[in-house]
Amino acid sequence: MPEGLEIPADKLQLRLDFYSESIVLTEYKAEARATVRLVSADAIAGALARDLTFSSGLLPPDVLWWQSGRQGSQVALWRPSKIWRVALKEDPFKPARRFRLPMPGLIFLCAPQRPPAIYALRRRPQTPDDRIYQAPTFNTFSGGGTCQGTHKYGEVVSGIPEEFFASYFTSAGDARGRSLAHPRSLLELWEELDGQKEYPLDDLVQQGTVADLMHGKGGTLWH
Repeated sequence: MPEGLEIPADKLQLRLDFYSESIVLTEYKAEARATVRLVSADAIAGALARDLTFSSGLLPPDVLWWQSGRQGSQVALWRPSKIWRVALKEDPFKPARRFRLPMPGLIFLCAPQRPPAIYALRRRPQTPDDRIYQAPTFNTFSGGGTCQGTHKYGEVVSGIPEEFFASYFTSAGDARGRSLAHPRSLLELWEELDGQKEYPLDDLVQQGTVADLMHGKGGTLWH
């Protein structure tokens, strides 16, 4: 303490030492005694979190779950099967091709101002064991993350799925392995689906489970 302040010296009570493979807690007690023990990162986080308050705020009705991790908060949005109007830009010097495509139900993992990750399902998920499938969309990587391109996503996550389909699609990402009938050409699938009313669910390519997404084992939002 600065000299002249009539404040008693503060005593060291606890110290954490972080090593490459362990965390050591040293607790200083009366009579110059100290106890030393190993602790886990989870125990430290739990102790500190007792003084914190978390709130998701108001959530739209189509939210499946909300979670917070190392890269911030993430919202899983559900969009039921429907027909989407999309544009595919194959040549930067030519007009975009327009499609009217039926899509299966889709999960979007969203964060403000970030490109989403996207996955297909046969129905709205009921349990963590429900299967997820490759999204049959361009601008999408094999793990589910998507390419932002020149599009700037907004702060409101509830509109990100619509923003994704409203932006121009290109050949960015990996368009292979999205269809059992057309494993090497997503464009052939789109041309076949254009103007149809329903997506052929038996054509979906399996990717994992809902639990994988909830445990952070799906695609990343940070491409």
